[in-house]
Amino acid sequence: MRGMNPLHVILMSSLLAVLTAGSVLAQTDFSGEWTVVRSQDNTENPWVGDWFGLPLNAAGLARAESWDASILSLPEYQCRPHGWAYIYRGPTAMRISKEVDPYSREVIAYHPEWHQSTDSPVFLDARQQPADEAPHVWGGFSAAAWEGDILRIETTHLKEDYIRRNGAMVSDEATVTSWWIRRGDYLTWINIVHDPNYLSEPLIRSSEYRLNVNSLVPAHPCTSVYEGLEKGHVPHFLLDENPFLKEIRARYGVPAGTPTGGAETMYPEFQRKLRDSEFSNGDRRAQRTGQ
Repeated sequence: MRGMNPLHVILMSSLLAVLTAGSVLAQTDFSGEWTVVRSQDNTENPWVGDWFGLPLNAAGLARAESWDASILSLPEYQCRPHGWAYIYRGPTAMRISKEVDPYSREVIAYHPEWHQSTDSPVFLDARQQPADEAPHVWGGFSAAAWEGDILRIETTHLKEDYIRRNGAMVSDEATVTSWWIRRGDYLTWINIVHDPNYLSEPLIRSSEYRLNVNSLVPAHPCTSVYEGLEKGHVPHFLLDENPFLKEIRARYGVPAGTPTGGAETMYPEFQRKLRDSEFSNGDRRAQRTGQ
């Protein structure tokens, strides 16, 4: 350091500190334990046939109408984890752990986990995406990049899974774009699901979490057992044979011939269509009261 002005040393040290602080501040820390902020929309608890607000195409609606809740009794379904396209809307607590490179001290991955999930790492180290023929998993492959202090996540290589727990599905060709936005003790999670097979439009939804330093994400041990299904029987309904679809129409006053799912049901015009229907104005009350 001989010959260097002490003032220069102080200025260089200050500049380095400012630059380092700037890079740290640009990267929001998402790690911690989070509790979902419940609302009438986020955890859903859906009725069979309630696919309103989901842009299911004809194939997606046909697949949903064939769904029988008894399928969850099959051994391969009993311990099935929630997939990436749905799980962030579940009612359980979430933990996000960060993985730090021991040499660079940079965060190279986040690991979100819920009560009924598998490891779903979100990589920030620009690693190469797996080949198209690579195995698909419940959490998919997620690569992330910063957009200011917001984390944008692109997820591929997903298994076929539900987007609502009543038969509405997305295929294994679905991709998901997510954004994590932290505002103090609140985390907003936005998902956009694209699926060429079952969706006619992108599905956009969000969930809200609140930091809770005292919450726990318990282990989820699960063992499949026999639940009385006949060997070889796979519960399902054939086309136009699902009896529960009449119940949802009666509950919400949806006339025959009007869809209970699809892109049309995402928009306010559909609500006005129900309000102005003859069924909504009169027949619904009679059907509910049995008169």
